[in-house]
Parts: sequence; structure tokens; C-alpha cells
Amino acid sequence: MVNRSHRYAKINGLDVHYVEAGQGPLVVLLHGFPHLWFSWRHQIGPIAEAGFRVVAPDMRGMGDTSGPAEPREYGVDRIVGDLVGLLDHLGEEKAVFSGLDFGLFAAYDLAYHHPERIAAIIGLENPFITPSEEPPLTLAARQAGRHFNHIHYFSAPGVADRDLDAAPGEFLRKLFYALSSDYHYLDVWRKPPGTSYIDALPETPPLPWPWLTEAELEFYVAAYSRSGFTGALNWYRAMDLSWEYRKSYAGRKNPVPFYFIGSEQDADLEGWHGRDPLTKLARHHEDVRDVRMIKNAGHMMQMEKPAETTAAMLEFLTTGRESGWA
Repeated sequence: MVNRSHRYAKINGLDVHYVEAGQGPLVVLLHGFPHLWFSWRHQIGPIAEAGFRVVAPDMRGMGDTSGPAEPREYGVDRIVGDLVGLLDHLGEEKAVFSGLDFGLFAAYDLAYHHPERIAAIIGLENPFITPSEEPPLTLAARQAGRHFNHIHYFSAPGVADRDLDAAPGEFLRKLFYALSSDYHYLDVWRKPPGTSYIDALPETPPLPWPWLTEAELEFYVAAYSRSGFTGALNWYRAMDLSWEYRKSYAGRKNPVPFYFIGSEQDADLEGWHGRDPLTKLARHHEDVRDVRMIKNAGHMMQMEKPAETTAAMLEFLTTGRESGWA
């Protein structure tokens, strides 16, 4: 069994925590919200044992990585700087990046700004999408006039922070369940305007679930109890700023080798990417190498279906290594 080491470094003005295991070509695993490095716990060991150096950081403002209080410090330029700084700190010119949710968009942004630092991207769940005609927070506010919208709920500083900091265990348990294949997440959006997120989320069966134990949930609860939710929520509050940056990508394709793993019951694929989202990958990527879909999984695929997710990632990594990602 490969040992996991917890490390800390000063990177791009942050105190960054990351977990490292193995030796070989570098693979960086990037989480989103409401996640931590721990969301990759099922993948770190097998990938390291296959001959790769695996690094899974806590992203800016989440877990044991520090984060500024100002939302403007969570725009594309800052996040890209974090990833470049991480590579420099590790002494690596490039890496394979795999990400989910905000973590995957961080990898997309790095590829547009510094493609020379990426060997390949393995994307989970979230295809790149063309920036909307209007700022995303404006769009979310209009939707919130008709029904609950979590992005709008997160956007006002102080409101969601207060609610979630007061009940981290209830929130995380309900959200993990709602995002899984055990629930249809978009039913949350049927709740009326003004509903709090905790009240909009469904009640859950008692733990353990087939893919999450009480102890595993408590790891997340303890981490967010230490850090609070403001850093994580600032990723949402910076969405308009990131939208402005991403408009500069118009007419360009992501140039690095790209692999995609989706799950058949993912709320993001259903709710954000329109009809047949996988057919649109070629619009945004010059080099789509492979696409896989995992059955009976929602937006938590690396936890819900760890064996299937890890197997697909390892296949992409080993075939890519053999070809030199060229």
C-alpha cells in the first residue's frame, strides 16, 4: 500500500495543504464544492500504485488551504496562479490534471492560459461550456425570482455563510445525498423563492449509505467547521469575474489531450449542458481522446462508483503515458 503524506507550502500567497503519494509522472486531482482532497480518497492509492506521483490539494479557501475573504480573489487569474505555483513548488514542468466541478474548470482555465504546463486533462462530469450572454449571477438572480437557485443563494455575502456555518453536518449530509444518484437534484429547484438551501434539500436516510460512512461525512464536517464556508462560497461570488475572463476564450479550442468521464444521473449534465452535451466536446477541445459514461452514479461519481471511476482514469493514464500524451 502506498503511503499518503500531508504537506504544506506557501504558494501564490496562500498556505496550501495537499496530499501526496507515489512516484512517476505527476497527476494532480482538483476538487470542487462541497469537496476536499478527501473526495479523491479512493483514487489516490490505486493511481500511485500504478506508477504515478499523485497530488491532491485542498483548493483555495477550502479545507486546510487558506483563502482571502474578498470574492475578487477567487477569479480565474488567481486560481490559475495557484496551479502554476503548485507545479513550480513541486518542481514539475507539467502534469495530468483531473478535476470535478470547480476543480475541472480550474484545469480548463490553466489549459487556455498555460497549455505547456498540462500533459492532459481527465474531466469528470463538467464539460466546458461557452460563457452565457449575460453574467451568471444575473442569470441566477432572474431564475431565483421563479424558484430556489443555489447560485443566487450563495451570492450574497453573509447569508449562506451564516446558515451553513451554523449547521455544517446537516447541510453536507443533505447535499451529498441530493447530488448522488439516490435523488433527483433538480427537484431542489422546485422549492419557492427565498427558501434556504438547507430547507430546499431533501431529508436523507440514516448513514451509512453504500458509498458514504458516518466517519467519512464527519471528515468533511470537521474540515468545514474549522474553515467555515466563506472561502468555498467565494468561488460562486466570483463567477461574474471568471465569466469576464472566459469570454477571451471565444473562437479558441482547448489544445491539450482531453478525456471525459460522465455519469448517467449527473445533475450538472442534465441541468446545465442542454441536449446531448457530450456531442459538443469537439467544439471546445482540439484533441478529445476518449469518453466514458458510468451507470448508476450522480455528481459524486468518484465516491459513488469508485472502482469504475478509478478504472477509467487508470486506463486513460496508462494509455496516455505509453503514447507520451502526444
